[in-house]
Amino acid sequence: MTDSPAPLADPHLRYGAVTEGPRDVVVLGSTGSIGTQAIDLVLRHPDRFRITALSAAGSQVGLLADQARQLRVRAVAVAREEAVPALREALEERYGSDPLPEILAGPDAASHLAASDCHTVLNGITGSIGLAPTLAALEAGRTLALANKESLIVGGPLVKALAKPGQIIPVDSEHAALFQALAGGKRSDVRKLVVTASGGPFRGRTRAELAGVTREDALAHPTWAMGPVITVNSATLVNKGLEVIEAHLLYDIPFDRIEVVVHPQSYVHSMVEFIDGSTLAQATPPDMRGPIALGIGWPERVPDAAPAFDWSKASTWEFFPLDTEAFPSVGLARHVGELAGTAPAVFNAANEECVDAFLAGRLPFTGIVDTVADVVAEHGTPAPGTSLTVADVLEAETWARTRARELAAGKATKATAEARA
Repeated sequence: MTDSPAPLADPHLRYGAVTEGPRDVVVLGSTGSIGTQAIDLVLRHPDRFRITALSAAGSQVGLLADQARQLRVRAVAVAREEAVPALREALEERYGSDPLPEILAGPDAASHLAASDCHTVLNGITGSIGLAPTLAALEAGRTLALANKESLIVGGPLVKALAKPGQIIPVDSEHAALFQALAGGKRSDVRKLVVTASGGPFRGRTRAELAGVTREDALAHPTWAMGPVITVNSATLVNKGLEVIEAHLLYDIPFDRIEVVVHPQSYVHSMVEFIDGSTLAQATPPDMRGPIALGIGWPERVPDAAPAFDWSKASTWEFFPLDTEAFPSVGLARHVGELAGTAPAVFNAANEECVDAFLAGRLPFTGIVDTVADVVAEHGTPAPGTSLTVADVLEAETWARTRARELAAGKATKATAEARA
């Protein structure tokens, strides 16, 4: 491996001009977990940051209006156009006679904000719908604090074609950890990346024991408080598979040099092993405000962004190998990542549909990854050398979602028939 060209996320590079006064930030996905924690961080550091615009799906217009009023943003956006009347009413209640912020709506609203005048765009949207805003922010020359891993995974070549060296700062806790550990050495001295996984709520269970787990079981994550889709992805370890693909794309490290280990305490967020045998680990108590602060504040550190360890108290940190038989999702993700092209988009879209089916009680827990694997196999191998377009990604996702729903419905029908027999 050489030290050129620079990877998408490079801690040794600084993108963009130095700003005087608070840094202007646009937050996409403001009512979600990442967005609400980012706002909490910014409100505690008004001398460093100023949020100028917010976007959300539109299901929590009251919260979005509260955020807009508190932050005095210039614009708010919702993906669901039907949410505009309720949003306007909520804003009018909170603003009184004061002028309202600009209201944007529709599937392109978040992208419009991502390209607007600001220093940094925090993309905290969940799902592949975050791809268009990611591309818009990069094309407009904004620093991108990326929490929306799906946009990189499904549109890897598109993102790589637009991003300048150092333009992306990762916000996922694992990739923020790798980002910081990589600052400790040259790229040519990196032997491997070690991505840690909590193991989710089912660590230590066999595949047979996973067959009957319930929705409530899967949503009871032992460490992190997240939305239902990400929490189920953590339970199946699909989330870790997506992170392996993301690490490959962000840091330009081959898949065979990216390892996953289980670390139940979630204190060590990831590690970098160098050729001399040294390993640098980034460790903090589980709290996403640290990675968020890194994303929107880099290359400066934000004081007291998140809690630190009390080293005077005894603690035990454990590490275990990944059980690939019980959790085949990481191996499947490696395979998909190596296929490249539209295969990652198919993997991600099929998984989203299967998670929805599981949460609705239409698919057993083990059926999530099994069905995704079937969809990936049917999709086949992308033609070598084929350039990727946004239209290709959308078409592949549409096919994958349809096929995943068909296969999930077929398995549900079969299970019902077997239960009645």
